[in-house]
Amino acid sequence: MNDHLVILKKPYLDAILDGRKQVESRFSRVRGPAFGRVFVGDRLFLKVSSGPVCATARVAAVESFEDLTPRKIIELKQRHNRYILGSDEYWRSKSDSKFGLLAWIEDVQRIEPVRISKKDWRAWVILTENSDFGLLRTGAVREIG
Repeated sequence: MNDHLVILKKPYLDAILDGRKQVESRFSRVRGPAFGRVFVGDRLFLKVSSGPVCATARVAAVESFEDLTPRKIIELKQRHNRYILGSDEYWRSKSDSKFGLLAWIEDVQRIEPVRISKKDWRAWVILTENSDFGLLRTGAVREIG
């Protein structure tokens, strides 16, 4: 089982927290760090962009895609956007992606906010024993409510 730090823009994080967004999607022109390394049962630490880690979730299912085309992206939008909640602009910006990841999430839990020092642009970080964010993996997070 892997732990992941997932950085989200506030509207998407809010949608996950209130149960409207059930799938986290990542698309890119290059093979991203999560591609092929996210599995059912993995734990996600959800961090708002420029803010704290404020929730955890588990991966319930995952699909990875490679050799995507604009047509395949449109098909993914039609099939899954009710769970992803991506705007038309989001999907337009992903139309030239070659790789994709869809992670169905469950067991979303709010935690007491944890501030971490993250200064790079990575939007998805696989946490390892030597990770700069070891505080998250040590169980130092506490659920709220």
